[in-house]
Amino acid sequence: MTDPAETPLRIAIATNDLENLNAHFGSCRSFAIWEVTSKSARFVEAVGFDETTDQGGKHDDSADRITPKVEALTGCALLFVLAIGGPAAAKVVRAGVHPIKRKDPEPISAVIDQVQTMLNGNIPPFLRKVLGRPAPSFIEEDV
Repeated sequence: MTDPAETPLRIAIATNDLENLNAHFGSCRSFAIWEVTSKSARFVEAVGFDETTDQGGKHDDSADRITPKVEALTGCALLFVLAIGGPAAAKVVRAGVHPIKRKDPEPISAVIDQVQTMLNGNIPPFLRKVLGRPAPSFIEEDV
């Protein structure tokens, strides 16, 4: 039987270089997809995009660049981005993915470390559900 504490959490990171979280949702060239547990991390794939928007918020309404990106997030629980517009964020959330905006670029390794720290601590309820972990008892929460 598999230890539920080691069920991997699939995350996506908006990146233009596959080394750093350094892109806005609409303008990222790719998502780096990782599976993260409290003790390990495994790179799964890079999903690239030919069609991107500029980071100035100007969008061409004739081309739907959001849907392919949302579809690329299938199976992910978290999406790390520098920025994401309201309509895109709503589509991401409807797809069952929780977007997390970061103020500044940072190495993907730092994002993974932060996710592992969270998995080793008090996991938010929506992630416990994704991971199939039971809610802690009141006694465990006080410890």
